[in-house]
Parts: sequence; structure tokens; C-alpha cells
Amino acid sequence: MSAFRIGEKAAPKPHPPRPDHDLSQRLAHAPIRMDHAAFRKMTRGKLKPEGRIDLHGMTLSQAHPVLTRFILDAHDAGKRLVLVITGKGKDRDTPDPIPIRRGVLRHQVPMWLHMPPLGAVVLDIREAHQRHGGGGAYYVYLKKPR
Repeated sequence: MSAFRIGEKAAPKPHPPRPDHDLSQRLAHAPIRMDHAAFRKMTRGKLKPEGRIDLHGMTLSQAHPVLTRFILDAHDAGKRLVLVITGKGKDRDTPDPIPIRRGVLRHQVPMWLHMPPLGAVVLDIREAHQRHGGGGAYYVYLKKPR
């Protein structure tokens, strides 16, 4: 890349990423780490979650420990598929120059599920089927307890 010179026209800025679209695409195109037959059933909404947690209305600081405890307890109980409901987030019609991300919990939960201590017990994460909440919920497929 050459240096900018006075009088030159600046290069156009790339379009800002669409976080909602990017998250869905990343989860949909992530490699499958679970049994393919179970994955097919899960994505069609045919597998019934063995547990569920609803994080609606919680702040990030409230939701993180609640989610951690729920996932670890579900794993200890031998559950394989649980449903984590985050909601899609509120629409904000603010004319601010800095865009506000819609659905803070919706974006944080997948990251929390990949980080320790939950990353050690979580096998796969996918957006839920419309029957179980669609884009406002996640299927979390847990590893077999040892």
C-alpha cells in the first residue's frame, strides 16, 4: 500500500459489517462437531431440548453466571441438548452516529459458550429452529459426561 499524498482522494471506506447477519452466517457455516443424524433432527426442530433457560430481561452481568451454572448443571445431569433463549433484542430508533448493536445477549452468549469453563463441555451451538425460538434462541449440544 502506498503512502497517502496531499491532494489525493482517500480510498472509499468498506461497508460496515452487519453484526446480526454475520452472527447467523458464522453459526450456520461453522463445522458440525456432533453426530450428523442428530444434527439433521436438531436443525429441523425434531429433537426436543432436555432443558431450557430464558435470559430475557437480564443484563450481561446477571446472565453470564446464570448461564454458566445452567450449562454446567445440565452437563452434570447428563443432558445433551439444551435451549438457551436470549431474545432478538430491542429495536432502537436512535439517530446516533454510532450504531447500537441489537441484541447484546444474543451476540455474547455464543462467545461465552466457547470460552472456559463452558467450552470444555459444549460440543456445538446452532440457532434454534423456528419452533423453539428461531434467531432469538440457541441449541447447545453438550458433550457426554465422563
